[in-house]
Amino acid sequence: MHRFRRPARSVSVTALASALTALTAVGAVAAGPERHHGAGPLPAVVPRAETPTLFDDEAGGFANADDPAIWRNPADPGRSLVVATAKEGGLRVYDLDARLVQTVAAPPAAGPDDAPGRFNNVDLVRGLRLSGGRADVAVTSDRGHDRLRIHRIAAGRPGGPLVDVTDPKAPAVFSADQDEVNGQRTAYGLATWTDRASGRSYALVSRRERTSVALLELVPTRAGTVTYRTVRTLELPSAFRLPDGTSWTPCGEPGELPQVEGMVVDPRDGTLYAGQEGVGIWRLRADLRGAPKLVDKVREYGVPGTFDPESEECVAGADPGFGGRHLAADVEGLTLLPGGPGGGYLLASSQGDDTFAAYDRQSDAYAGGFRVAAANAGLDGSEACDGAAALAAPLGARYPHGLLVVQDGEATPADGEREGTGFKFVDLREVRGAIRS
Repeated sequence: MHRFRRPARSVSVTALASALTALTAVGAVAAGPERHHGAGPLPAVVPRAETPTLFDDEAGGFANADDPAIWRNPADPGRSLVVATAKEGGLRVYDLDARLVQTVAAPPAAGPDDAPGRFNNVDLVRGLRLSGGRADVAVTSDRGHDRLRIHRIAAGRPGGPLVDVTDPKAPAVFSADQDEVNGQRTAYGLATWTDRASGRSYALVSRRERTSVALLELVPTRAGTVTYRTVRTLELPSAFRLPDGTSWTPCGEPGELPQVEGMVVDPRDGTLYAGQEGVGIWRLRADLRGAPKLVDKVREYGVPGTFDPESEECVAGADPGFGGRHLAADVEGLTLLPGGPGGGYLLASSQGDDTFAAYDRQSDAYAGGFRVAAANAGLDGSEACDGAAALAAPLGARYPHGLLVVQDGEATPADGEREGTGFKFVDLREVRGAIRS
């Protein structure tokens, strides 16, 4: 998503009542953390590399950078890869110098009047059991077709490391028919999870313009492909009871609910963190059982608004002061930075003010923040960030302390009026230092 997207649509009175009932069921909304670190502007880190700019127009193949994942090559960590989504532009694979290694096209439209493939979010599963043995795979949400796409990662393969192993009969995730698929309330945000107890692997998938999150088990077939089945679905609230006794729903167009996109699962205990874009960050079990907890809220939480159909934007009312202090809507990419005596951090991109917030993995308390700023070498920073991925493991001589990859929603230099996006590569040691400063 982009910072100046169409806001989430308001709900009907019936939907509002239903959502308030759902909120009561999951418990009261937690107050946002109050702790601050330091004063003044947040510290800045600078990228070491950036990918070539993608352009969301016909000449650029309608490629729009969105979400990255980092694959570590166990045989040669210095030759690890970044797999990233480019929406209608499919997938891009980059080396650690941010050079393009492979382009994977999104599938074509099912028919002349149907939506084309559109890859939104991506995550990895390591050691998925296939008919020919275990393999690492990239799992992607195809918003255009409402399906998951699975690619086996085969390092050193001629033509590129990604090989499509999606079962051709894989079902739609949320839609009942092609008309619903074309409505594009389809598979959107995505995170993977392997349950340590059972060894089974899953994808958690959110639904565009809805509050749904589905748990899908990844199921290998005898043909060597991968399909999936829905285990259960959870509906997060779309309306909230405020401390003054009033109810609030994020402003937006009629019919659209506050969606989730950024998600990540803590593999230590199966905790799912889910970013509801105009609301905040939820903490819940990855098996979607139990009560979700809102661990931090965006600053705009509780602010009334009226949707203006001419400008397609919301006109905000007076701020009642119920929001958080560290996230400016939308909350977007979520990733984990493990390590250290406290177990590391949850990182969240605060799209509305071009910053990143870090939370302690044990307590959920705010631990600090930073910006990804332009480097002296002419590398651009990150603005309006959609997605992020961190890998806290040595990646050869270039990134011996690990790597953070963040999406840049306003890549420069601009090419006229063309919308440019890309990804920035940041040394993880600099990120840790910025959080602790």
